[in-house]
Amino acid sequence: MTLWFIFGLMTAAAIFAVLLPLGFGDRLRSGGREAVVYRDQLQEIDRDVAGGLIAKPEAEAARIEIGRRLLAVADEDAVAAPRANVPWRRAAAALALVGLPLLAIGIYLPLGSPRLGDFPLAQRSRTPETAQPLEALVAQVEQHLQENPTDGRGWNVLAPVLLRLGRFDDAVRAFRNCITYNRDSPERRADLGEAIAAAAGGVVTTEAKIEFERAQALNADDVKSRYFLGLAAEQDGREADAAAIWRTMLAKAPADAPWRSLVEAALTRVGGAPGPALSDATVAAANGTAENDREAMIRGMVDRLATRLKQNGDDVEGWLRLVRAYMVMGDREKARSARADARDAVANDAERLRELDDGLKKLGLDG
Repeated sequence: MTLWFIFGLMTAAAIFAVLLPLGFGDRLRSGGREAVVYRDQLQEIDRDVAGGLIAKPEAEAARIEIGRRLLAVADEDAVAAPRANVPWRRAAAALALVGLPLLAIGIYLPLGSPRLGDFPLAQRSRTPETAQPLEALVAQVEQHLQENPTDGRGWNVLAPVLLRLGRFDDAVRAFRNCITYNRDSPERRADLGEAIAAAAGGVVTTEAKIEFERAQALNADDVKSRYFLGLAAEQDGREADAAAIWRTMLAKAPADAPWRSLVEAALTRVGGAPGPALSDATVAAANGTAENDREAMIRGMVDRLATRLKQNGDDVEGWLRLVRAYMVMGDREKARSARADARDAVANDAERLRELDDGLKKLGLDG
């Protein structure tokens, strides 16, 4: 009952706030305050005359001016008085008296309830899903998987996130469950091997290597497993094997492969140098020939690249591929000659020259 009484008082206050300016606004704005001020001024003039503070002619002039202003205020009141009773004001007053309560009741009845209990504290403090931090979302997924451990899709979502958060042991378990509750795939095997290596501090252990080899068995072109198998060879001291793995990857990779720079850096680290990028069709053709024929094919491609660059020397990337190719072939003298020709070709373009020098430094041929 108390709640409804409070609602009634609030409604009455709202109605009063609407009716007050409609009924008294003009009078408050005009004659009320100004007329009182002018009457006080007339009384003040009479006191000044009685006290000898102002001469009678000046007092009379002041009375005339104040009387004129008082009459003007009276005229404004006379004009405003009929306005107070115009029809739209009466309609507005009636709407405020009847419409506001009906509107409030019409909204409250379907939406509100004075007997509605409080929401539980956990529900009130819960933030929207999109605003929760990643750790909170991971905790929710983990809770779901504890209750539904065979949910393969859930493990697929959770495993890479755990790896990114650095929870490597948990990521290993999650990737194993991905394989258990989903079909086996080279990607999942490679991800599992990566998680095992990360848990070992970046060392490609025997267990991780087994997973990468399983990925290779499922797909010989799987990039991640091939890279880590090269890393395993490097860590075992077999740098030549590592260089061979990574060089083959680069030879078959498209020029815009996002992982190309990573493999090139790894190849440089073991003392090798990236070879020129070849198309898949070219590599397939080269694999079907004898060793001498394959070498002749590569040399022919390099020669054609050199010829093209002599005709159009603005291609900085082409010059870098040519220098890299000569280094892979073991012909450092031709690599130095190509470096000199490249610098001569772009000598008048400071931006291209800077790009060329940066690329030569990465190849280890900036001297």
